[in-house]
Amino acid sequence: MSKWSGLVSLLLLVGLSGCTQEKVQTGVGADIQAKDYSRPLPEGQPALVKITDPNRMPDVSAAWQQRDLFLRDAMDESIAWFDKPSTVEWYPQCGVDHERARASVVAMREIMENSTSAEDFRSQVLQEFDVYESVGCDGEGTVLFTGYYSPILDGKSSAEDGNDAPLYRRPSDLATHPKTGQPLGRRTRDGQLEPWPTRREIEEQGMFEGTELVWLDDPLSAYIAHVNGSAKIRMPDGSVQYVGYDGKTDQEYKGLGVSLVESGLADPKSLSLSTVRRLHRRHPEKVEDLILDNDSYVFFREYDGGTWPAGSLGFPVTTERSIATDKSVYPRGGVVLVDTKTNTFGGEKSFRQFMLDQDTGGAIRAPGRADLYMGTGSAAEILAGGQYAEGKLYYFFLKPERVASVNADWSGH
Repeated sequence: MSKWSGLVSLLLLVGLSGCTQEKVQTGVGADIQAKDYSRPLPEGQPALVKITDPNRMPDVSAAWQQRDLFLRDAMDESIAWFDKPSTVEWYPQCGVDHERARASVVAMREIMENSTSAEDFRSQVLQEFDVYESVGCDGEGTVLFTGYYSPILDGKSSAEDGNDAPLYRRPSDLATHPKTGQPLGRRTRDGQLEPWPTRREIEEQGMFEGTELVWLDDPLSAYIAHVNGSAKIRMPDGSVQYVGYDGKTDQEYKGLGVSLVESGLADPKSLSLSTVRRLHRRHPEKVEDLILDNDSYVFFREYDGGTWPAGSLGFPVTTERSIATDKSVYPRGGVVLVDTKTNTFGGEKSFRQFMLDQDTGGAIRAPGRADLYMGTGSAAEILAGGQYAEGKLYYFFLKPERVASVNADWSGH
């Protein structure tokens, strides 16, 4: 879903990234001035800072009142992930070791379930947890929250006409970092690394012909799958195939929206996925040529329906309970509090909810960016496309002296 290893923001498809200096005109972010939300974390600076001033503590009471079974299930997914021995390799991160990270989710689940009131919950959280705030893109905690979703597309097992577009399996010479999963390049026969060809070169040379996983109706559908890193595909015989991210090349990402605006085909003030679809119907050759301007290329593998839509941690992400962040700066699997605004079918509303950091994104880089998972299908596409708002991001880690007892108590479950 991720981002990469998993899903990616819908806004990244149309190109409304934090690098733009235009004023955003659509979605909940209509009145904010775009900043460099993807500004890299300065060398040696942590992405999370422990809050020591009581006046800066977030209000967790409202978030407790928004708890539901989906949040509980998302926490259980994280706990099950932490229980796998292989997950130890991802820690320590941000000064937090694996044992503490696991115990933090366990303790939060129990406190959330056993608290008798919002005030009781708030009191227990402040007593048991250290709260960390993201430094954001500006060192002051500003994080841009966009949205992503899982598309449902039509496909087939073989090409039927000249406009069908394949999703390819991962090539054996794709080299990635063993810990972060980040692309390193193409491994040559003598063991050296070289840059991958661009998307245009890959497509025009038919470089991966014979390794097709599935065929989609057109290049735009394939590109949507690339950007989101995951898709549910309806086959002609009524069956369903689930595909997800299995790696990407080391080339730079460029949103299709940027290319459409640069070419004069689209107005940046009204850019959306529906606009892109209309432009593709009117000018298919032009749009498909601009798709090739995105040098980055994604590969896929088939998923079991029970594990789809799988995030980068290998289990299904949960609507409005899973978040995607840059895993080179943020720890995996933990409980976070998101304080921002969302655009719903009933209008704009405040969004203050507990979520789990369970995914990542190919263009979700640096502490100033985060993606909220909005669900599956056309309704989720609309919600994801309208999500563009600043906010705050908090992480909750159990006080060190409480870790051993929590893990010991939970081991009997």
